[in-house]
Amino acid sequence: MPLLDMPLEQLTQYAGRNPKPADFEEYWSRALDEMKSVEANVELVESDFQVPFADCFDLYFTGVRGARIHAKYVRPKNIAQPHPAIIQFHGYKGHAGDWNDKLIYASLGFSVIAMDCRGQGGTSEDTGGIKGTTFNGHIIRGLNDTPDNLLFRHIFLDTAQLAGIVMELPEVDADRVGVTGASQGGGLTLACAALEPRIKKLAPVFPFLCDYKRVWEMDQAKDAYLELSTFFRSFDPQHKKEEEIFTRLGYIDNQFLASRIKGEVLMGVGLMDSICPPSTQFAAYNKITSNKRLEIYPDFGHEGLPGLQDNIITFMLGL
Repeated sequence: MPLLDMPLEQLTQYAGRNPKPADFEEYWSRALDEMKSVEANVELVESDFQVPFADCFDLYFTGVRGARIHAKYVRPKNIAQPHPAIIQFHGYKGHAGDWNDKLIYASLGFSVIAMDCRGQGGTSEDTGGIKGTTFNGHIIRGLNDTPDNLLFRHIFLDTAQLAGIVMELPEVDADRVGVTGASQGGGLTLACAALEPRIKKLAPVFPFLCDYKRVWEMDQAKDAYLELSTFFRSFDPQHKKEEEIFTRLGYIDNQFLASRIKGEVLMGVGLMDSICPPSTQFAAYNKITSNKRLEIYPDFGHEGLPGLQDNIITFMLGL
């Protein structure tokens, strides 16, 4: 079998390389307190796109630091009882996508919510000093500031806040909410389920935002992780603050949030993934203590994994 990373037997035991901040738990307790103090001011606006069997809305809410966050919301018609919901998260720099790919779950009786990450390719705001998109460099935003200003802290909180909003919708059964996404969406799936432990099922696919130091040591700080290299070249060219920088990144490292997950997990990984190296994904997966299952694709990288989305639909039908 081709080998990009560690052999599989080592991956299943791998414990991660990135340092964990000593005050990690206090950090996220403080962050969640800030999130809970925000008045969400949820707004539903009927979309121009509509289909016969579901209602489609643009959903808006106010997240931490005053950012107005947008999500697409598809609600099936003619279902009398509260029903399950699926929350979807997109890849890095992307957006919530077209309406059509939400309709599969809606046709099965699920409400579907797809969030635009703040400052990326959709319409959610990044209020970090400007209006509109900042689009790039989100991993390193805040590294030269207090850890409470890390941008991915805010994005992680957006996912948990949205999950709580979804659970409060009268048409949704709060005990039957699942989350899914690939790449950045996979990382946000882990973060959401960790910060909102009422999530019942989660299906992360080759999750991003895990074990940053391992990415660096593998010389894979390129593509989605390129900004790590850019940061060192610009702000620490001799790596005098390397340990401090990676420790600060530890606040937004999903491997350290993973143990908080209570929901059932189905995760997909390609062992030839050079974008999100397999070991970084296993660093998070190995720390999950809830019921979990891993679908492994030995010859596949950061790409479509045949049959996996069908498996995820079947998995979510158990909600």
